Amino acid sequence: MPIRTVENQRLYRQIADQLSALIESGEFERGSRLPSERDLAVQLGVSRPSVREALIALEIEGKVEVRVGAGIFVAAPRPVAVVEDAGEAPGPFEHLRARWLLEGEIAAEAAKNARPEDLEPIRAAVAEMQALIRRSRDTESVDRAFHLGIARATHNSALLPVVQDLWDRGRGVIWQRMEHHFRTPELRTATFRDHRAILEALEAADSRGARAAMRQHLDRVDREFSRGWDALKKSESLAAATRSRR
Repeated sequence: MPIRTVENQRLYRQIADQLSALIESGEFERGSRLPSERDLAVQLGVSRPSVREALIALEIEGKVEVRVGAGIFVAAPRPVAVVEDAGEAPGPFEHLRARWLLEGEIAAEAAKNARPEDLEPIRAAVAEMQALIRRSRDTESVDRAFHLGIARATHNSALLPVVQDLWDRGRGVIWQRMEHHFRTPELRTATFRDHRAILEALEAADSRGARAAMRQHLDRVDREFSRGWDALKKSESLAAATRSRR
């Protein structure tokens, strides 16, 4: 069964389905290493982030196994997990891009319209995030409160459910698996610094600065997840080179 070109507008789920069919047909044998992410992206006619999302979805489903330092392998058959992000739902990188577009403007609007009392829950979320990081605790709930607080500070009631929906839908099992692989204490500290910069722009009523700080934050999250995946692929290449010299 040859690889078919995937139309650009399709999502990671269609890529995952095609790779799954190739595994089931024996095109990719159990225990074998999958082609490189770059090769898959070229053959499928899609972006590398879309391939990353598809591979993580397949890992969750038990179709492939991500071995840090070794690569991505076709897994032995086992019960298939139900993936809540299946179907037409956008993947994490699409959510990040949507948030970049929308939340940058929302932060700018909040900087213009926020009252002193609107900043208190945002400030409290930043303080709590710092305290949780110091105790090596999870910060997701206060991170969410921070972003929702900014939406509330716009005094536009239509924006709050938009941010809430983007946040909640973007935190599916594929995002969680990405965090499992790539999130580190250093990245949590960087997130805290990002949030503090956004808060400072809001406190200064700096609309342009708030927009820039929010977009820099979301750019960094996207970049760090991509860098983590690239590091995994680099480890794979080094491991393969080591084995070839033996």
